[in-house]
Amino acid sequence: MRKINRDKEKQISLRIDEKFKLFQEEIGIHFKQVKLLKQAFTHSSYVNEHRKKPHADNERLEFLGDAVLELTVSQFLYNKYPTMSEGKLTKLRAAIVCEPSLVTFANDLKFGDLVLLGKGEELTGGRTRPALLADVFEAFIGALFLDQGLETVISVLEKVVFPKINAGAFSHVMDYKSQLQEFIQKDASGALEYTVLQERGPAHNREFVSRVTLNGAELGMGTGRSKKEAEQHAAQVALSKLKSPVSE
Repeated sequence: MRKINRDKEKQISLRIDEKFKLFQEEIGIHFKQVKLLKQAFTHSSYVNEHRKKPHADNERLEFLGDAVLELTVSQFLYNKYPTMSEGKLTKLRAAIVCEPSLVTFANDLKFGDLVLLGKGEELTGGRTRPALLADVFEAFIGALFLDQGLETVISVLEKVVFPKINAGAFSHVMDYKSQLQEFIQKDASGALEYTVLQERGPAHNREFVSRVTLNGAELGMGTGRSKKEAEQHAAQVALSKLKSPVSE
């Protein structure tokens, strides 16, 4: 009976090893210390059920990863938005590193498939529990930092997190109109004017097209589900154009 149990445990261990091997291949990063990678995905409930083997849960790595995320996201925002105030940068960073956002990043990388859980946690849906997935994402960042350094962490964020920022996923906490006003005031005079050019689509699924101009010259156009959203998008487009280096 003991031999059967040992064989079963060995098979499970091999399957786990294979999962982590495939994961590393998928993300194009191979850990020097695979033990660190596994620890990032090890929930305390798994440790409690496997006391015969020395396992460490991911809570300390989560603590470290939280700090690393704050630093790397702060650096990205600081460089991306040179005219944004400290208060607005803080608000935006909070939206990026909050639990719902971290869960999205974890799901994009299919972290739920890799988490090591105890039977009880597994049965109660721990694999899809938001708080658990958010913790795992932070722990993974912590493990990656220890094993590979800050540059590799940034390379992962450039694939998973930063594109979402660039695409406006956190625009609900962004005020592009205020940013554009601040930017214009530094180098130009005149008043910005927003005009709704078009309303299209059925009443329940309306889309607005807005244009922003400065002294009659068009700076940008944007679309949105409301006039306000379309104006914000137009301001975002204008800022992107104004901050881009002029091609020769």
